[in-house]
Amino acid sequence: MHNASGSTNMPPHRCGDAGERRALMERAFALGVPRDYGRARKLRVQREPMRLVSIGPDIHGRTQWLQPRAARALARMREAAARANLELQIVSAFRSIEYQIGIVERKWARGLNMDEILRVSAAPGYSEHHSGRCVDFTAPGFPALEEEFERSAAFRWLQRNAMKYGFTLSYPRRNIHGIAYEPWHWCWHAQALP
Repeated sequence: MHNASGSTNMPPHRCGDAGERRALMERAFALGVPRDYGRARKLRVQREPMRLVSIGPDIHGRTQWLQPRAARALARMREAAARANLELQIVSAFRSIEYQIGIVERKWARGLNMDEILRVSAAPGYSEHHSGRCVDFTAPGFPALEEEFERSAAFRWLQRNAMKYGFTLSYPRRNIHGIAYEPWHWCWHAQALP
């Protein structure tokens, strides 16, 4: 299977420089993302990492990638969950700004307006997935990217244990960013380690 770049063993393309990042952000603004989106949503622009390492396949068989420190923390966390007889399945991890633009374009083409899109997806340039530190999880028997995941033993385990590995839930209910509740979306922060 192929990752988002169409390759099986090479990390996806990332912005090569600030000029390329600015050009992609301008594409997002041209689609209708408000120019004050970051300020209004209390989100900052996420830089794409220089280095990514494979974390193995997701539930669809696509190779997923994280920055090295987040990948090591994820491996330790998944091993601990496995010792508790739980499987933390990967739905997605690193996502480039360009890939995020494609997500917005596909939702737009399906008839969603920009407000609807930005309630369920961070705008291109602002998604934690761009940082190479974010993972979307599911568990056997649960649909991917659905609130139903909060009823899983895996979610309860993450709530009790994820911070031990530096992972935090990014979008709880009624979060300050105005993004829909995402019990599956966890981001690694070095400063979150106990």
